[in-house]
Amino acid sequence: MSALPARFDALPLAPATLANLQQLGFEAMTPIQAASLPVALAGHDLIAQAQTGSGKTAAFALPLLAKLNPRWFAVQALVLCPTRELADQVTAEIRRLARAQDNIKVVTLCGGVALRGQKASLEHGAHIVVGTPGRIMDHLERQTLTLEGLNTLVLDEADRMLDMGFLEDIVTVARQCPAERQTLLFSATYPEGIEKLARQFMRDPQQIKVDAPAADSTIEQRFYEVDRESRLAAVGQLLHSLRPTSTIAFCNTKQQCNALVDLLVQQGFVAQALYGDLEQRERDQVLAQFANRSCSVLVATDVASRGLDVKELDLVINVDITPDPEVHVHRIGRTGRAGEKGLAVSLASMREMGAVGKIEQYQNAPSVWHKLDELNPAQEGKPQALQPLLPPMVTVQIAGGRKEKIRPGDVLGALTSPEGGPAFTREQIGKIQVTEFCTFVGVARDQAQAACNKLNAGRVKGKSVRARLL
Repeated sequence: MSALPARFDALPLAPATLANLQQLGFEAMTPIQAASLPVALAGHDLIAQAQTGSGKTAAFALPLLAKLNPRWFAVQALVLCPTRELADQVTAEIRRLARAQDNIKVVTLCGGVALRGQKASLEHGAHIVVGTPGRIMDHLERQTLTLEGLNTLVLDEADRMLDMGFLEDIVTVARQCPAERQTLLFSATYPEGIEKLARQFMRDPQQIKVDAPAADSTIEQRFYEVDRESRLAAVGQLLHSLRPTSTIAFCNTKQQCNALVDLLVQQGFVAQALYGDLEQRERDQVLAQFANRSCSVLVATDVASRGLDVKELDLVINVDITPDPEVHVHRIGRTGRAGEKGLAVSLASMREMGAVGKIEQYQNAPSVWHKLDELNPAQEGKPQALQPLLPPMVTVQIAGGRKEKIRPGDVLGALTSPEGGPAFTREQIGKIQVTEFCTFVGVARDQAQAACNKLNAGRVKGKSVRARLL
């Protein structure tokens, strides 16, 4: 077998696309990109097995963009995702990768947002649609979405969609796509249902499997034994001792998430909860604050264990052990990304030892146990006496987003301009995230109020805006 091309410039991609990839910092391909891009760019159907965080979005986005006709305003590619978080992340990545091409329009169709606004976006024409199966079905039934011009169908995290009961929806959507199309299926695992899907509507798919790097190569795992009464207090103890800037704490239930957030807030932490039935507006706010480092602890159910891409995540805490060892691996995989070192801590009671055993078997490695009383003893039992762990940034929310054609550069320009108040440096401004109706920008904690005042007094894209601190 010939060696796989390791560099993007070895692929049959347009010069403008290669230049954009270089600008975005894409140099050597990740293993899944090197294995799947030559196959997908050659037009073959593909079943690719790779973990979250392996660079798979570029592995399907580059082939679908390569075939796109920007002058034809029809939906030419559809990406199905299990959750809104993943759909938003995929949309953002496709937009970045499409910067080299003429005005490519990407529309996200997920539940929790009014159908009316989505219908209007589709009426203006879209080249690529990214969405969850249920909402895509809604638009197909209402005939607000048509797929006659489709040439690429992507199923992202197909195993997760099957777990969530979307098999029938996926089959229904696939049947409404033209038979002469390319289908790219990406999955972290290969359950029976994937084979069933492939048999139903893929044409002689090529199969690729990229093994996940050994869990212990970048992620240190520690287990602590706790009882029911001390579990939540142990989280505060860990945070006070380890002092991480950014942490995700996973709970099995919404009730546990809320109880832990209440406790952490009492101890002076900036903590937020993320779970399934939050409204879209609240989810956007929580995720934006966590991504731009103005929230130190995200307390989440497994809705966030996939599709959440936060760079430089110091710590993952499994507050509750998950009974599914595969979910455990996905949870801890939020840290230690892109070759960085990460730490994952799991709290387990005697009743959960069976689940811990399953995790050991699945990872083919014994669990390493530590005692809570080994943590800095000066910090035990006295969290209120400690300096609260404040995040480095604060989020400013601007009323106005993609609907008002606001782009991150417009906000950056307004804040770094000398007009209307002090000019902020690029280092004082963090991540800028534009959603449909509003924009979030992280600003250094000591400059946040001044930045908010400057935005309210000045203009973004030539218009007055309303800004507030979250």
